[in-house]
Amino acid sequence: MSCRVVYHCIPAYCAVPSKLASTQLKRFGANLRRERVKAGVTQEELAEMADLNVRTLQKMEAGQTNILITTAIRLRHSLGCPWSALLP
Repeated sequence: MSCRVVYHCIPAYCAVPSKLASTQLKRFGANLRRERVKAGVTQEELAEMADLNVRTLQKMEAGQTNILITTAIRLRHSLGCPWSALLP
């Protein structure tokens, strides 16, 4: 008997996230938006601080794109919030 492993954490450019990953992305996006608003920062300002395209940040907040850990780190540093505030 052989086991087949299916990876759901694959880059956004080649596949749609699984249902579980999609839920987690939406939670992360909601947390990101909450922390951004709490910090009094616009999407444009946060995108510039984190060296991101505004449209990419909008997609992140909407839970429509996968997020690299390096991007999450830049966002966290830019907002000055703990990981627990962003992670679902």
